[in-house]
Amino acid sequence: MKTLLTTLVLAAYITHANADETYVAVAANFAAPAHKIAAEFEKRTGHKAIIATGATGKFYAQIVNGAPFDILLSADDETPAKLEKEAQSVTGKRFTYAIGKLVLWSPKPAIVDANGDVLKRGGFDHLSIANPKVAPYGAAAVETLKALGAYEVVQPKLVVGENIAQTHQFVATGNALLGFVALSQVLKDGKIEGSSWIVPEKLYSPIRQDAVLLNKGKDNKAAAAFLEFLRSNKTAKDIILSYGYSL
Repeated sequence: MKTLLTTLVLAAYITHANADETYVAVAANFAAPAHKIAAEFEKRTGHKAIIATGATGKFYAQIVNGAPFDILLSADDETPAKLEKEAQSVTGKRFTYAIGKLVLWSPKPAIVDANGDVLKRGGFDHLSIANPKVAPYGAAAVETLKALGAYEVVQPKLVVGENIAQTHQFVATGNALLGFVALSQVLKDGKIEGSSWIVPEKLYSPIRQDAVLLNKGKDNKAAAAFLEFLRSNKTAKDIILSYGYSL
């Protein structure tokens, strides 16, 4: 028994002695699952993933200006592809880790109907969306509004968030009665509080969210391990699915 205990302690010591840490830039919509995945990753490998969340477009600007990130978990597939083309990332390490879903949401019941007709019917002063120039969910919101023929009508009512996290905050605090947010932000235990319309995916371009290993993470063991964990580990996949994403 004593020998077994000694072996286990030694194994734990070796694991943590070889542990490393990686800095991960994460799109705001993926903040909650990223933190859960990072906790499981540390528990199972000893490596630590330090998560920073924000708008994908801003992360791109920071990365090309030398920000010390090892990994980008983007809200789109275009930004990682661009980073790879510009030799800012390691070729062949890019993959789609999740496919996001857009939802029109209000924390109040009976505001958003099952078909999103409220957008044409009106009855609201403010509609929040993320900045379409830097946030893929914002671009998807604009696509949806245009596909419905409602963009011109609601444009004067738009309250634009810097990223999807701020957009959600605008709606949650009542600064906007409703808004387009990521399904992952409002889905709790398979349910959405308030009223909502999950936007049919035919109304906007697929939100393929890609992960990429940046040049600064090229020789980082923890960075390589985290990407492998995200891509292949069943627990990580289950966490992603539980927040309403597709794989």
